[in-house]
Amino acid sequence: MGDLALAYDAMQGYEENSPFVDAGCAQRAIENVVTELHLGIAGLRIGMLGGYFFDNALPAARAAVATVAQALGAIDTVELPWVEAGRAAAFLITNSEGAALHLDNLRSRPQDFEPLSRDRFLAGALIPAAWVARAQRVRRRYAQAAAQVFEKYDLLLTPATPCAATLLGTERLDLNGRDLPLRPNIGVLTQPISCIGLPVCAVPVWGMDPQLPHLPIGVQVIAAPWREDLVLRAAAVLEAAGVCRAPVANL
Repeated sequence: MGDLALAYDAMQGYEENSPFVDAGCAQRAIENVVTELHLGIAGLRIGMLGGYFFDNALPAARAAVATVAQALGAIDTVELPWVEAGRAAAFLITNSEGAALHLDNLRSRPQDFEPLSRDRFLAGALIPAAWVARAQRVRRRYAQAAAQVFEKYDLLLTPATPCAATLLGTERLDLNGRDLPLRPNIGVLTQPISCIGLPVCAVPVWGMDPQLPHLPIGVQVIAAPWREDLVLRAAAVLEAAGVCRAPVANL
């Protein structure tokens, strides 16, 4: 966790005098988190996301959240309003923006794209502008609803994926009795979080699936915008307690 905090601190800062300034970069002062890791979670209000997030997780992923929640003393279940609409909006926005980014290459060398990705980009290029504009309004409303939740809670917990990692070539996902295409749904629990810019630390929990004991399931520790310090403090507590670990793979 110390390495992750160091990496985050190294990436902070607005390069005001650089000729390569990113116009989308927030002009915020550096807020180092390494020095805050020792503060722990005392006094933090922590909840578990239910509803949509519970329904779209398999039992092993739910067990991973319960393990983390117990370690952090979280007992409340929290509903995140507008989450399904927010994810639908994110689908439209990211598909349209991804298509715009790759449009020149789609026109000049479409054969170089992986077929399923190419088809997704082509579909994104055909999305009407009115749909994208409406999706942006929905995303803004969803972000406002999430901000109200963070007035009551400092951290929220939910799985990172519905299940552990799947085998290469897997195309379908049985999600609590629903037969779904895997690719657009493996991110069913992260897309509603990332699309409104919430900081997350995904902590790996091992041994939750008896059929896949060698694979971890990630749990998202989520905070309000610009509160990376809180998610990293909670992750440090989990690491110190042995609840989560990220061993270096044997090569």
